[in-house]
Amino acid sequence: MKASPMVEIKNLKKWFPMKSGFKSKSNLKAVDGVDLHIYGGETLGLVGESGCGKTTIGRTLIKIYEPTDGEFLYRGGDSSEGGVDIFSLSESKMRPFRREIQMVFQDPYASLNPRITVHDIISEGLRVHSMGKSREERKSMIAGILEKVGLRPEYMYRYPHEFSGGQRQRIGIARSMILNPGLVICDEPVSALDVSVQAQVINLLEDLKHDFGLTYLFIAHDLAVVKHICDRISVMYLGRIVETAETDQLFDNPLHPYTSGLLSSIPVPNPHMRKIGKREIVKGDIPSPVDPPETCRFVKRCPRAFDRCCKESPSLREVSDGHFVSCFLYD
Repeated sequence: MKASPMVEIKNLKKWFPMKSGFKSKSNLKAVDGVDLHIYGGETLGLVGESGCGKTTIGRTLIKIYEPTDGEFLYRGGDSSEGGVDIFSLSESKMRPFRREIQMVFQDPYASLNPRITVHDIISEGLRVHSMGKSREERKSMIAGILEKVGLRPEYMYRYPHEFSGGQRQRIGIARSMILNPGLVICDEPVSALDVSVQAQVINLLEDLKHDFGLTYLFIAHDLAVVKHICDRISVMYLGRIVETAETDQLFDNPLHPYTSGLLSSIPVPNPHMRKIGKREIVKGDIPSPVDPPETCRFVKRCPRAFDRCCKESPSLREVSDGHFVSCFLYD
């Protein structure tokens, strides 16, 4: 019997109200009814085109954005057996979970305060959560975590502008890891870095996962990176999850037409290594998330759409062990 998930996200919605006319109002449905679960110690990848709602999910989970609807059940740390609904907590009761749930942001240039030293950037979380009995003990903790992420301890007295992009991202990772979290949300942590640095940061994240016993929600659009680091993958399209499966199963047997199109778009450097067969390319642009119709969100771009797709919205259902898909082709 499989253990209960460490994280359960149920019917998550994040709508941004908009004015579409003088009096009429509409909603930009960035996230519109997402269900996810993450088991302790695993890395769940969340992939999809730009604008599909991946980053909005991450920011809503740590309550940068207030959710419109849904539940976020967390069973880490000292939480109860049934899990705590993070979204129902007041800010004062949320504080212990601020330490438990951390985020590594996409842009290492914008996510670090340029006016304070690396020491102050990392120690801020220690002060807020009363970790470390003295300034000297906190200094020792900072030196230790800097060495863990591949930086020299004496770098703590420098400012962010003195570092390269890869080094800044390591500082951002150190800031998250020093609080010893249970869940780390990685929001495209390597997309802003040079290709030569990306592999180093990915390997660092994997090493830290094993050293600290971490669980990752890994948000990305680079499928090659996701295949390397993730145990399972959820594919997102226009605010909803369309497919979830174990990594090898998803790459070997994609069921949703959108997933097939994404995998077909991965470039193969050696033409002799390309698979023989028709590539299923996704044509057209992603539709507007402002008040989308209650039909299949992918219907206008799907090469296999039929009448029912234009009238109803498919639900996410399990078609084989651990393989979920939202498509009428598998009803």
